Formats: sequence, C-alpha cells, structure tokens
Amino acid sequence: MQALKKSVNLKPHIKTKIIILMNIPAELKYTKDHEWIRIEGDEAFIGITDFAQKELGDIVFIEVDTVEEELEAEETFGTIEAVKTVSDLFMPMAGTILEFNEALEDAPETVNKDPYGEGWIVKVKFNEADTDELLDAAAYKALIEA
Repeated sequence: MQALKKSVNLKPHIKTKIIILMNIPAELKYTKDHEWIRIEGDEAFIGITDFAQKELGDIVFIEVDTVEEELEAEETFGTIEAVKTVSDLFMPMAGTILEFNEALEDAPETVNKDPYGEGWIVKVKFNEADTDELLDAAAYKALIEA
C-alpha cells in the first residue's frame, strides 16, 4: 500500500498535509479514467481503482448491459452509481465483454471493500493486448497525486 500526500487548505493561513493510504498494486495496469486492468493472456479483468471508489463513496448500483458486445477503446461499457453520483465505465482497449461480475448485483458495495479482488466488474477478451496507452502503477500514482 502506498501513502499519498495531499495538501488541504483548512484555513487560508494554515496548510497541513494529510496522508491518504492508497492501494495501487504494481502488477496491474491503469487508465486515466481510474479503471484497473489485470491482463491474463488475451483476457482481462477490469474494475475501478481504490482511488476511484473512495472518490465515489458508497457504491449502490452497477449496470453493465454490454455483455457479449464488442467495444472500441474508450467506449462506455457500463455505469457505476454511488449515493450522490453516477459515472460511466470505459473500455481500456478494444475487445468483447465476456462476463459481468453478477455478485455485484446483490452486493455492489464489494467494490468499496475489495476493488482489486472480489470487486472486479467485467471480464473481457481483447482483440489485441495493446497496453501502450495504459499506465503502470508509478504513472497512475503520479496522475492521482497531481
């Protein structure tokens, strides 16, 4: 687990540093839209990052109606709803959605509790595992610290 430091201006004349513990596994790839990708051959599991789930807050619903559809990179494959907002989920690379994690239908909060494990959202078969646009853990950490 890596610690990220963010400056928070509590009062105009007082600045302090808050350390936020953020889990960014080194073996995964990441997108600028805060999805993670665990590539296994020509298939991969996709979910949202620890950072994203903390930003969203309590997740109450996940909708993926693109199973068995072939999508291009950056196309929306579903939505994720938190108590106060709804966000789109984007494909990191072109491919076909093979499976939706049906356990999330009854327990969407699993994404909050275990975003990199049981909280995976979809399994995808990629046309080509083109990872050039994906971020490694260090690049993703730099993105969210900015």
